[in-house]
Amino acid sequence: MQSVLDDGKKRMEGAIHALEKDFSKLRTGRASSSLVDNLVVEYYGTPTPLSQLASVSIPDSRTITIQPWDKGAFGDVEKAIQKSDLGLNPVNDGKIIRIAIPPLTEERRKDLVKVAKKYSEDAKVSIRNVRRDMNESLKKMEKDKDITEDEMHGGQDNVQKLTDDFVKKCDELFTAKEKEILEI
Repeated sequence: MQSVLDDGKKRMEGAIHALEKDFSKLRTGRASSSLVDNLVVEYYGTPTPLSQLASVSIPDSRTITIQPWDKGAFGDVEKAIQKSDLGLNPVNDGKIIRIAIPPLTEERRKDLVKVAKKYSEDAKVSIRNVRRDMNESLKKMEKDKDITEDEMHGGQDNVQKLTDDFVKKCDELFTAKEKEILEI
């Protein structure tokens, strides 16, 4: 029974980790290297992650700088940024690529909060699916006479507590992200 709980907890932690990763991609008013982490550049005909072509730094809260290691990659990196759905305009001075992060409009902030809410709901659905799987495993164990009915009910109570904790954590992460997005 403990292995079912441990496995379920690991899977729920995975849902939280995925939520945090999704949240890091959401653009707030601040510059963050996570905005360009997932960028793939067509480099000599091969899709290559930006992190393998250049160093990314954040000199201030409104600027991202990208320093490609190969001078021939400047144009490719610039094109990849323009084609991405980030809505950012790179400025290439031949030595470094600068991306100025414009302040968010009120409407864009509200849209980002909706996207964050969707990510949060998706994580909660994942957590509830794990709960369902765990409860089915406990019922099967009881049916196979591996555990008693009382142990099964106790296990289901533990599963529900675990689920409630992780759903609460999703809500806390969403509230923090919402505050960060709406902050001017």
